[in-house]
Amino acid sequence: MLVHEWWGLNDQIKSVAREFANEGYLARAIDLYGGRVASVPDDARNYMKQVDPQIATDTVASWVAWLRKQERSNGKVATIGWCFGGGWSLNASLAAPVDATVVYYGNVAKKSAQLTSLKGPVLGHFATKDKRINQKLIDGYETAMESAGKEYETHWYEADHAFANPT
Repeated sequence: MLVHEWWGLNDQIKSVAREFANEGYLARAIDLYGGRVASVPDDARNYMKQVDPQIATDTVASWVAWLRKQERSNGKVATIGWCFGGGWSLNASLAAPVDATVVYYGNVAKKSAQLTSLKGPVLGHFATKDKRINQKLIDGYETAMESAGKEYETHWYEADHAFANPT
């Protein structure tokens, strides 16, 4: 399950879903913005702020359940997201525990008690020049993951936020 960055479910995220499908995965890119796609940062910021956390949590949990039930599914589900979607990749895995979670420069600020429902490992990709999703935030996340006894792996890149988006 792919979760879009703050721009919304745009062509970039759809193309990544197609790449996963071409590799043989059952891939579903979900939309947490109700069909809205931003082209300028102010719109993206507003759309992101308008997301109701309870509705988004219900949405991601529903899509995880849907993916597990598909005829072509082997029952295993992973989440992946970028930026806004990176945080929601982790949130999805907490709401409906999955087999693996991938976060690209998303907000993973959680207390260890919030991580108890997490089942699979979490792979995080972060940028050394990112001013918001920075070393301090990730250090706190890693401490919480260790305290909760959860499996994680973190990779750092000499880059800025959104380094995985070629557009």
